[in-house]
Amino acid sequence: MTKSLHYRACHLCEAICGLAIETEAQADGSTQIRSIKGDAQDSFSRGHICPKAVALQDIQNDPDRIRQPMRRVGEQWQAIGWDEAFDLVAERLSTIQAAHGQNAVAVYQGNPSVHNYGLMTHSNYFLGQLKTRNRFSATSVDQLPHHLTSLLMYGHGLLIPIPDIDHTDFMLILGGNPLASNGSIMTVPDVEKRLKAIQARGGKLVVVDPRRSETAAIADQHLFVRPGSDAALLLALLNTLFEEGLTRDSHLPVEGLEQVREAIAGFDAQAMSARCGVPAETIRQLARDFAAADKAVCYGRMGVSTQAFGTLCQWLVQVINLVTGNLDRSGGVLCTTPAVDLVASTSGGHFNRWQSRVSGLPEYGGELPVSALAEEMLTPGEGQIRALVTVAGNPVLSTPNGRQLEQALEGLDFMLSVDFYINETTRYADLILPPTAPLEHDHYDTTFNVFAVRNVTRFNEAILAKPDGALHDWEIFVGLAKAFAARNGFELKPTLAPEQMIDMGLRFGPHGDSSERKLSLAALREQPHGLDLGPLQPNLAARLKTPSKAVQAAPELLLADLARFAEQQQPAAHELLLIGRRHVRSNNSWMHNYHRLVKGKPRHQLLMNPADLASRGLVDGQRVSVRSRVGSIEVEVAASDEVMAGVVSLPHGWGHARPGVQMDIARAQPGASANDLTDERQLDALSGNAVLNGVPVEVVAA
Repeated sequence: MTKSLHYRACHLCEAICGLAIETEAQADGSTQIRSIKGDAQDSFSRGHICPKAVALQDIQNDPDRIRQPMRRVGEQWQAIGWDEAFDLVAERLSTIQAAHGQNAVAVYQGNPSVHNYGLMTHSNYFLGQLKTRNRFSATSVDQLPHHLTSLLMYGHGLLIPIPDIDHTDFMLILGGNPLASNGSIMTVPDVEKRLKAIQARGGKLVVVDPRRSETAAIADQHLFVRPGSDAALLLALLNTLFEEGLTRDSHLPVEGLEQVREAIAGFDAQAMSARCGVPAETIRQLARDFAAADKAVCYGRMGVSTQAFGTLCQWLVQVINLVTGNLDRSGGVLCTTPAVDLVASTSGGHFNRWQSRVSGLPEYGGELPVSALAEEMLTPGEGQIRALVTVAGNPVLSTPNGRQLEQALEGLDFMLSVDFYINETTRYADLILPPTAPLEHDHYDTTFNVFAVRNVTRFNEAILAKPDGALHDWEIFVGLAKAFAARNGFELKPTLAPEQMIDMGLRFGPHGDSSERKLSLAALREQPHGLDLGPLQPNLAARLKTPSKAVQAAPELLLADLARFAEQQQPAAHELLLIGRRHVRSNNSWMHNYHRLVKGKPRHQLLMNPADLASRGLVDGQRVSVRSRVGSIEVEVAASDEVMAGVVSLPHGWGHARPGVQMDIARAQPGASANDLTDERQLDALSGNAVLNGVPVEVVAA
């Protein structure tokens, strides 16, 4: 038996950490994984590894993972051949569209889609043929406000400035917990060391969050903020910067700053303090400290996006960086120059070209807000969704009002899922097509390199051979596309394999043949630890995609949204507000099916401030009923001063004890789905992004 050492990256979360994987060839010709460790020579992650990366071997060996196409017949699942499966999909979707129109078929893509380059390069080869306006994704329960803000201010939805974490003197984080999430729209492995390095060089870390998170626990200052009120805090900060003359000129061409100053004049620290729960003088001092730092970063993540004014928050974050001279500045926020440049090679995006049929919610980049998905299935009439294709997603657990979505899925005429688990969503599918596992296919990260805190690039070879009879995700979409085209009598354009597309992207990218490095796929294959292409550099002026080639500081849509903010009714004093939370061992719900990720102290409980427990006659460890407008759950409550009074916190992704789920370890876990409480009617009205933080709930004894 021969042992071999391989290098690749983990793509189970946004950190893309480099790994050293030892395998051993067995006498029967199979290969076993002996160990997974951090790659100390990796150009980006520097040996860092988290529990999710070690769990790659659990995915590989999981007996619950589907390894061949499965068709549901009644309550049973039966194996089916690939060609028969492709023909079935083509026949059913074509028949439904012929009878009810193109929009009768919908698509939902989950967040693992951006972690698999085969899905990024080839999913639309088939899905694009459907020509449906009913396309949805996890974007609108996460980062849609980031993209819309960048589209309006900079002309491209992916032109998102990234914190220059390695060179800043002051980092202000709102609604983010990078110690648990590894950054997300700030691809940053080894984030704890990087944050502590800010403090070691005399800088300051400030975290604003309704919970004293893992990141807040290491911060120099933590400020509790009332859930859903971050816009009030940010408006007060910006107002103070203007009123006290703390702004700096920008080297960038900027239009509309005076309009911004006039529009926010009434939102001063005193007025906003009552809304956000942060003392007015604390807000003013935070603004002064931020402005006084030589190099500072204001960073708002998912916690500020998934609230009623998520887009307003992300705009204010950008304007604060702009007016303090920290936009497009080393030590501030900078745009990447990735080896495969999606900003240069794609259109900037579009917004509100059409709306959802029932509630009139706006599209962004060809996708509608996922909060509208269930109602588009349940509401009769022309354009009603009658079939659904899900790709690497579990919207029953990850989108608002999961119980309503279950009801909608039950009534579909046909459902196809590209997935390798029978989970809370795919159990409703008529057909499940499983791709190869992560270690069985090559990978290049096209998306998260765009958001990385350094310009880096790495191509990952497959560690294990593709099993006989298996297909990669991109091969599944090619097969579906060919069957659908044949069924409908049109010719397909030829396509390339993903690695060929990446090779072209590298050669024609900013570090390609015209540069000293002469990047290509062949060159990357010789660099198993990846390549560091250097720190982020000021480049926004040259990359702006707005018609005037200037930063648009005052988009009309955002100035108009200030009126909605001013009129917002405040929550009642006795009301509890629900927020979520992340854990370093969780990213997607299927990770709860691996023992090494769910073992240890339970983390499914509802966290509740001791004062709130006492006032309701509840005690630590008791089972409670949590109720919202859309439903109720039962869960164990845990007393914790981590959460501020008036706030309860429930983690995302639990609630696996539903009939038909074939994930044995996950089903054995306690806990309930937070999205059985979140409300599909609560949205950021501007973007359509779901409100997952600040949901009003009642907590009583079960």
